[in-house]
Amino acid sequence: MITGIGIDITELDRVEKHVDDDVFIRRVLTPEERECFSSLSRKRKVEFLAGRFSAKEAYAKARGTGIGADVSFQDVTVLNDPEGRPFLKKTDIQNERVHLSITHTDRSAAAFCVIESLSC
Repeated sequence: MITGIGIDITELDRVEKHVDDDVFIRRVLTPEERECFSSLSRKRKVEFLAGRFSAKEAYAKARGTGIGADVSFQDVTVLNDPEGRPFLKKTDIQNERVHLSITHTDRSAAAFCVIESLSC
């Protein structure tokens, strides 16, 4: 059963202003994500940062809380499987499956998240 749906869109030009801001990067990206981020070109860094920001926002919206006390940017890691599909890594996910999609255009990044309960 679907228990939550969230969507978010982030303008790339807003994120580009922060792509060299270590404080912002450390607030949004987990250590595992920063490892991936560090080897990217500037253009890909902007897309990556905006995509991860949107994915985490979409997940928090699907949870019904938004980013804040219940879900922070550091609580959620967004990685890619060997085929390139994004997935969400969170230590306290139990009895649920999280479906995540991230997309980019020249101007924006967007993410869509569906949370599915595995219990009846």
